[in-house]
Amino acid sequence: MIEQNLPVAIDVDAELETIARRYKAASGVGINVLNLIGGQAENLLERLPASVRKQLEAATVRALDHAMSAASKSRDAVPDQASWLNSAVSAAMGAVGGAGGLPTALAELPVTTTLLLRVIEGVAVEHGFDPKSESVRFDCVQVFSAAGPLAQDDGSDLAFLTTRMALSGKAVQAVIHKVAPRLAVVMGQKLAAQTVPVLGAVAGAATNYAYTNYYQEMAHVHFSLRKLAIDADIDSEQLNMRLADKMRLLTVA
Repeated sequence: MIEQNLPVAIDVDAELETIARRYKAASGVGINVLNLIGGQAENLLERLPASVRKQLEAATVRALDHAMSAASKSRDAVPDQASWLNSAVSAAMGAVGGAGGLPTALAELPVTTTLLLRVIEGVAVEHGFDPKSESVRFDCVQVFSAAGPLAQDDGSDLAFLTTRMALSGKAVQAVIHKVAPRLAVVMGQKLAAQTVPVLGAVAGAATNYAYTNYYQEMAHVHFSLRKLAIDADIDSEQLNMRLADKMRLLTVA
């Protein structure tokens, strides 16, 4: 008698529960960073010079453009690393960036963005996706539109999971410009934290550690959902709605 390999039943609710809890827990380290620098996310940007705030969005677009090119090219030379090593390298870079104040923090921005994108791509690979695929590259940039680790509305914004655009040769560029305003605020908070007097390198290391862990977790949320939609053959929009319901229940609890 020939044994048949029957498809494994997927407990969608249990999977969504796990994803929701991962999403909710992602920003915990951000609170520790805020306590360290003695500030609040909403007033961090006020610490930056007006000239820097004006140029932040353009700088973020340039950083993302640089990151897309550098992250893709680096895959052939440097393999994906363990999550702890990514965090350690990022923290070291943040320490260097923070040690010299705003000038070195600004110079470090595209380098950190590249590392974050490589981390996100690595998570995509973990879930079985090809980072060279146009749609996956699109998704990797989309992950950046999640609220950063210093945001106060943790778990309330699932927009990055639902926004889709028609894929074309210019799709990634389009999403970079769509994501840039949100990411500019997030990166502005990071820059401001790194310029805190005295703390400097310590704040730089802490913020980079927080950002690396946060976006790594957001990537797991994003690509777990995408894989679940495929494996369970459920419309992604329906899954997103069910995840939002799970998030609301966790918030109430």
